[in-house]
Amino acid sequence: MARKAEIQIQSPPADVISAVKFAPKTNQFILVSSWDTSVRLYDVVNNTLRHKFFHTSPVLDCAFLDSVKTVSGGLDNTVKLYDWNTHIEQDLGTHNAAVRCVEYASMVNGVLTGSWDRTVKFWDARGKECIGTYDQSAGKVYGMSCVEERLVVATSDRKVLIWDLRHMGNYVERRESSLKYQTRTVRCFPNKVGYVMSSIEGRVALEYFDPDPEVQKKKFAFKCHRSKENNVELVYPVNAISFHNGYNTFATGGSDGYVNIWDGFEKKRLCQFHLYDSSISSLCFSDDGSALAIACSYMDEAEQPPEPYPDPTLYVRFVSEQEARPKKS
Repeated sequence: MARKAEIQIQSPPADVISAVKFAPKTNQFILVSSWDTSVRLYDVVNNTLRHKFFHTSPVLDCAFLDSVKTVSGGLDNTVKLYDWNTHIEQDLGTHNAAVRCVEYASMVNGVLTGSWDRTVKFWDARGKECIGTYDQSAGKVYGMSCVEERLVVATSDRKVLIWDLRHMGNYVERRESSLKYQTRTVRCFPNKVGYVMSSIEGRVALEYFDPDPEVQKKKFAFKCHRSKENNVELVYPVNAISFHNGYNTFATGGSDGYVNIWDGFEKKRLCQFHLYDSSISSLCFSDDGSALAIACSYMDEAEQPPEPYPDPTLYVRFVSEQEARPKKS
């Protein structure tokens, strides 16, 4: 019997899903953090909620350290470690404001957390200690991504700081965002050539690390997650980006309820999935690119919410080669 292209995960969180992450080297387990203060582990194959634990406030991000240990942070300013085998929960430490971003940096075997207190902290998860605090003088941390030794931090003041995790004495480079409006998220290309960032104003920018002027000429930004109604253009925030590790193509999710997959180098949209229940709040490809976790949560605080209020939903889509592979030009 053919496998379904997409499954809806049972027992989703009760409030906005802030992050969804696949476990390393498998598409069986996903970690989900939520504004309902929970962090949950789901078994995709059996479509079951394996376990959950709670922070004291909404959780804004989470990450796997290995197949059984995770780290999470949120509005309680606390960074928590959790072992899903032993169910042991530990506080790794705190920031002076909300923990917005959590990343595991395998190259240096450390945890990175970015906060609204305008710092990034580097933690030794084994020694349970903070090894360094780095001032992101350019504002609150709104987005963060690392690939091998590179760390990219996007801030509330539309600045982008690029760091080398091996030499954290000072950032390598400070850039102005190419996007005029507030940054929603940033993700590094798996092949390390650069990063992609998105804004609340339906745009995505593709940037290169190499400072060579010829390489810098290739950077660009494009409009997406927009629609027209009665000749009026509706513009939606682009909340989520996730890369396919094999192809360096990437998925974007917007408050329009759509997920698109792009070939950034060719400036082409490869496909668009069906309309989802509400805003796409988080996306994550599995390591092998065979599955894409899609979190839907109502996020448009500016407008009167619809009746009935949309409940958060969670899907895993089994992505075909055709949807994710670059087209030959």
